[in-house]
Amino acid sequence: MPPTGQFHLAVLPGRTTFEEELMGAEVNSGRNTSLEALLAEFGYTHEQLADEVNRTAEQLFGKPANCTDRHVRRWIAGDVQRPWTQYLLPLQEIFGRGPEAMGFLERKSSKPLPTPAGPVQVRNADSLQRRTFIAGALVATLGIDQTPGHGRLGSSDIERIQGTISRLDAHFNGLGGGALVDVAVEYLLRLRHALDHCVYGERVERALNRAMAEVAACAGWSAHDCGQHERAAQLRNEALQAALLARDPVSVTRAWSDLAAQAEHGGRPAEAARINRAALSERHVRNHPLLSSLLHSRLADCLAQTGDPKSMGRHLAAAERTYDRVEVTGTPSWLRFLTHAELAGLAAIAHQSAGQYVHGEGHAARTLELLDERFTRNRAYYTVLLAELQLAQGEYERASATASSIRMDAVSSSRITARLERVTEVIRSQGGRT
Repeated sequence: MPPTGQFHLAVLPGRTTFEEELMGAEVNSGRNTSLEALLAEFGYTHEQLADEVNRTAEQLFGKPANCTDRHVRRWIAGDVQRPWTQYLLPLQEIFGRGPEAMGFLERKSSKPLPTPAGPVQVRNADSLQRRTFIAGALVATLGIDQTPGHGRLGSSDIERIQGTISRLDAHFNGLGGGALVDVAVEYLLRLRHALDHCVYGERVERALNRAMAEVAACAGWSAHDCGQHERAAQLRNEALQAALLARDPVSVTRAWSDLAAQAEHGGRPAEAARINRAALSERHVRNHPLLSSLLHSRLADCLAQTGDPKSMGRHLAAAERTYDRVEVTGTPSWLRFLTHAELAGLAAIAHQSAGQYVHGEGHAARTLELLDERFTRNRAYYTVLLAELQLAQGEYERASATASSIRMDAVSSSRITARLERVTEVIRSQGGRT
């Protein structure tokens, strides 16, 4: 799994020549048939594997490994029993196997796989270990490790991929971004690998690109939930590119809407409003009432931020009217969060942006009354919003009680945690109870 940050290896020699590569590596007497079989199984040529090692190394270490097809030939020929770590770790990521399973021999002189260098506090190390454990468990639970890496893909493979995407979306709505961002990014890489190395027809190709757009969008919101805004922007751009390649109008509209949200959260509500208006003008949106309702709600918040409360009200009303035409059957997994409760919550957000705190509080309270129990993350978000709206009215005791009711132990979202901390700090500064 690719780490979230750049790791500096404790043992990462800078040798790039083959004479230096052989230093410290004993000569093997036999051909590495295990590695040779893996290349055949995954469909790699020597040059393609070298390129994949460099790409994976850049994700792991922040720079390529300078691997060439000659390195690969020497590994297969058995000239090197165990490659340097700068090659070995990417190989493990690519094939999902340990060194011995790839035909490399254990050397008594070999050092253990490196860990991130630099002083790390115990608290942070524990947190990292916990996130790594959760992410590893999610890979297995969500079925990401079953993504095909070679062979011919058909409709059954697409169905399994869609099932995994549904589980990704449900996890985000239930628990938040947290460890999910790395898991979603890993799944995106696996789907890209399938797109590059599997055999399929045009229909499956479009479905794969649509799946990549959906996963990139989920990863983008997860990154946003973790406060990783640059990463979120990059992932949302990837989602748009994949949606365009899929030639899927709904996926394209979703990608544009997410980029509008990116602009809004970046302090550019007028830009976000223009994007949402353009998305609403597309013909296919008229036949997709749930998507239309979401776009109207998000546009309403943008207009509130630009000082146009009348237009905000019109679009909130349009969101309600459009939602009345929604049919539950056939709803994409990423849109299943948009219930009557969520619609009230989006109205509360818009009223908060417009400075209409009493109306906003009413909508937020209605959201919490209607919200399904499975949306743990969203419940925490709207409870914090309710406390913010109460604070804005000077209701410190009520805000304190609201904030105290929030349980963040079941939610993994630094974005929500940061907002709750700000609410708590304001309450404390006013002498309120928490």
